[in-house]
Amino acid sequence: MAPRSPSAAVLVLHGGYENGAEPPPPGLLNLPGTRMRPFVRALRRATRTPASGPESGADVLVRQVRYAHRGWNGSRADALHDALAALDALGEETWGAGEGGGVPVVLLGHSMGARAALLAAGHPLVRGVVGLAPWCPPGDPVTQLAGRDVVLVHSSRDRITSPQATQSLTTRARRAGARTCMITVRGGDHAMIRRAPAWHRLTTTLVTGLLGTGSLPEPVTAALGLPPTAEPTEGTLDLDRLRAGRGTAGLQPSP
Repeated sequence: MAPRSPSAAVLVLHGGYENGAEPPPPGLLNLPGTRMRPFVRALRRATRTPASGPESGADVLVRQVRYAHRGWNGSRADALHDALAALDALGEETWGAGEGGGVPVVLLGHSMGARAALLAAGHPLVRGVVGLAPWCPPGDPVTQLAGRDVVLVHSSRDRITSPQATQSLTTRARRAGARTCMITVRGGDHAMIRRAPAWHRLTTTLVTGLLGTGSLPEPVTAALGLPPTAEPTEGTLDLDRLRAGRGTAGLQPSP
């Protein structure tokens, strides 16, 4: 049986460093890349269909972006160019599989990878972005996010990237025409090691919800529907309150 054409794709962008022209180390030595492996496994399980065995192919592609350099490197923005190249390659691979050529893509990024995802979101294949502990410098543009769904997740205790900067970008992007939401993880950390199961479960729910293969929690849907003039706090949710409320399938408390 010939492989089915994919209906959608997820591109995963791991974190990195502010500066670093050398390539990332291979395999498990690339700690930022290793950190995203549980997310990739969870997404592949969540998007697997009964017919998506090795003979028929999967409905949703889950791919990790390979970086040529381990750092952002100032105006070079190396990770952004790698993300755009991966999107172009995916478009060529899936040409004809979606309406107008190529399949809809959700970008999932952590830290530096989230910054690359946000800046690459203007690519025509991109439908949404899920950013984990994103690096959001105040001068980064947001107009490329217009018409996209953007959900950013940040620990309240992050000391590497700023949750306040994330909330600011969420607000600026909403005013620029994006549908945005921020979720705060109390007691988490930048590396997503503390409360790891909660990070994995929430991320899987968000990505599958934006893909349309799952359901978003009702408060997230409501936040994405806020008007551009909404106050920053209106679009900011707390993970623990989200799980305690209604419409939170897949977000049950971790043991």
